[in-house]
Amino acid sequence: MQTSVTFSNLDPSETLKAYACEKLNRFDKYVENPAKANVVLTVEKFRHISDISISADGFVANAHEETSDMYSAIDMALDKLEKQIIKNKKKFKKHRSTASKSKMLRYEEASVMSSVDVEQHSPRIVRIENIEYKPMDVDEAIMQMDLIKDNFLVFTNARTEKVNVLYRLKDGDYGLIQPDS
Repeated sequence: MQTSVTFSNLDPSETLKAYACEKLNRFDKYVENPAKANVVLTVEKFRHISDISISADGFVANAHEETSDMYSAIDMALDKLEKQIIKNKKKFKKHRSTASKSKMLRYEEASVMSSVDVEQHSPRIVRIENIEYKPMDVDEAIMQMDLIKDNFLVFTNARTEKVNVLYRLKDGDYGLIQPDS
């Protein structure tokens, strides 16, 4: 994170600057793209003021805090920023999930529309894929699934000598399709 620290009515202090930069590094886990942070530290009579703004991922968060100690002002402002960033991330994720739901609804509407066309057209094969399968145990098939990116694996079960299909479930477990006797 690119950080600029400005001192107003205060002698520039490397320890304060290092403290602010170190504390700002905890926000790297929340932002994906390069971020910029501006820190303005001010002293007015007995008030220590910390103004911090972060701009990242098309979002700007600002925090202003006044206390009697500069270190606590920085900490309190960073806590406010963290709440704002987390709230924005949740809002962004919620927005993205509703957008994907609306795409699914459009897809379902299109499939309903195309089902009307099915009455006029018969189903047809649009892609043929040839696969090679070899005899192996189920445990070996699971190890093969960990190595490949596909969601299923066709193999001959070494014990039964019948074709089996091993598939990956959404939760990370596996399912096995095998013929009866």
